[in-house]
Amino acid sequence: MPREESISVLVEQALNGQRRALARLITRVENRAPDSVEALALLHPHTGRATLVGITGAPGTGKSTLVNALARTLRARTFTVAIVAIDPSSPFSGGAVLGDRIRMGDLAGDRGVFIRSMANRGSLGGLAAATHDVVRVLDAAGFDYVLIETVGAGQSEVDIARTAYTTVVVDAPGMGDDVQAIKAGILEIADVIVVNKADRPGVQNTVRALRAALDLGHRFRLTGHHGSLIQTPAAPPPDYDFWTVPILQTVATEYTGLDEVVAAIHQHGAHLRESGIWAERERQRIETELAERLRDALLVQWTAAHAPDALQTIVERIIKREVDPASAVRALIDGNKPEK
Repeated sequence: MPREESISVLVEQALNGQRRALARLITRVENRAPDSVEALALLHPHTGRATLVGITGAPGTGKSTLVNALARTLRARTFTVAIVAIDPSSPFSGGAVLGDRIRMGDLAGDRGVFIRSMANRGSLGGLAAATHDVVRVLDAAGFDYVLIETVGAGQSEVDIARTAYTTVVVDAPGMGDDVQAIKAGILEIADVIVVNKADRPGVQNTVRALRAALDLGHRFRLTGHHGSLIQTPAAPPPDYDFWTVPILQTVATEYTGLDEVVAAIHQHGAHLRESGIWAERERQRIETELAERLRDALLVQWTAAHAPDALQTIVERIIKREVDPASAVRALIDGNKPEK
């Protein structure tokens, strides 16, 4: 069967709900197979319907357990749910445990749930580089909710706010310094805060610290992105988002408080649509993705047009202090050799 026909058939099968075809399609997309570009083009008209929810927070807060409980709560309301669980890759071997399927084993066999574990492959911000594409495949496949669980690297999780529409930040009592959650924008990206393991001592102290941190400043409508390349001539929207971030308490192992979390996610989605922020976030999400893809494509294009050892030669010259990195990049972009 020709490649073009094969990928089109695979896409059609995935759109018709065939799980094996969906899994194979995600594998091709995640591995950036040559026909994955065609697959994404075929899927794109079917996207834009799923509610994208990011789940992030420090390790040990019970994110995977919360995602499992949240999925079951949504299923009880007849929603279909896809879960993308990002696991950290080893910096030495490049492998990853991908253990979320074990933690979420009680969801196995439910035709309304699809779980995909991914290695982050060294990508910063808690998200794998192919996450955008995998989420797009699941969106096109017709799932009502796509839950994206990040690595849990702590302060590098802000990228989730540029992928999901609603970001749930998970904390727990007894994690140490409550101020840790305030650092580096973790609370600034939160649309809903969940204090999990709320049956532990000290839960009220954690809630008070989080509320005090939220009261310190204003919430911006959009998350800034240093790689944004697209400038729009339209008047800028108001700077602030006046959504009141709820702080909810859960015991995910006992499914306590999950109804409140689902309600908060629904309320936040309604707020985004009524305020116009939904469209703004969609635009920002696409701009961010385009900037990232353009950066990667330009690097691949430059590498293909030069000798294999070109970069290493420049690296050696920088190490010897013959040229500085900024001057080297400017010269490479201009097509010149960096001068001594």
